[in-house]
Amino acid sequence: MVRFEANEAAYNVIQAGKPSFETIKGNWQTTHFKNTLPITVELACGRGEFTVGLARAYADRNFIGVDIKGSRIWKGSTQAQEEGLNHVAFLRTQIQLLDQFFAPGEVDCFWITFPDPFPRDGDEKRRLTSPRFLDMYKQLLRPDGLIHFKTDNTGLFLYTEELLKERKDVELEAITYDFYASPYKEEHLGIKTRYEKIFSDKGETIKYLRFRFKSETE
Repeated sequence: MVRFEANEAAYNVIQAGKPSFETIKGNWQTTHFKNTLPITVELACGRGEFTVGLARAYADRNFIGVDIKGSRIWKGSTQAQEEGLNHVAFLRTQIQLLDQFFAPGEVDCFWITFPDPFPRDGDEKRRLTSPRFLDMYKQLLRPDGLIHFKTDNTGLFLYTEELLKERKDVELEAITYDFYASPYKEEHLGIKTRYEKIFSDKGETIKYLRFRFKSETE
């Protein structure tokens, strides 16, 4: 109860019941952050370790963590407030409704970090890298905007890689099946989510890829 009350009072939490929940689409920079910095969105952010970690490292960007679990968001929201990270916000909603909260071209970068793999064939549409989600991200990203994807799940990674290679509108810029043995690890500044730590401690190999959508002229 205390956590939900804290979320209600927190300026950096956008959720149902608050006026900004209905008006934030297209207005993140002007009405919430009150700056013109580019926006990075982490999907299924959980406790917000990665969102807050990136914000600590990059004061020249805005960061938004998205998750449906208010008890998880509370942790990241509280940390951001305690550290004075005013360029951090959290949106409590289902990710399939993302286009109700961001306008076309409003997002500079997406991070998809350790999502539920939904391994059954019948659950494909629920995967955050399935075609319907990719099409939505494409609409919300600015031209040349990037998507980063990290997972421990080999099945989900192979599914995503195959799907991206089949799409003519995608340019795959980076891929590794062993992130911590790759040159890309330095770009992530050692920031780990709670789940990443759990999987790494179990000896799971972390997979990573980065891609963008091509412009119509490419």
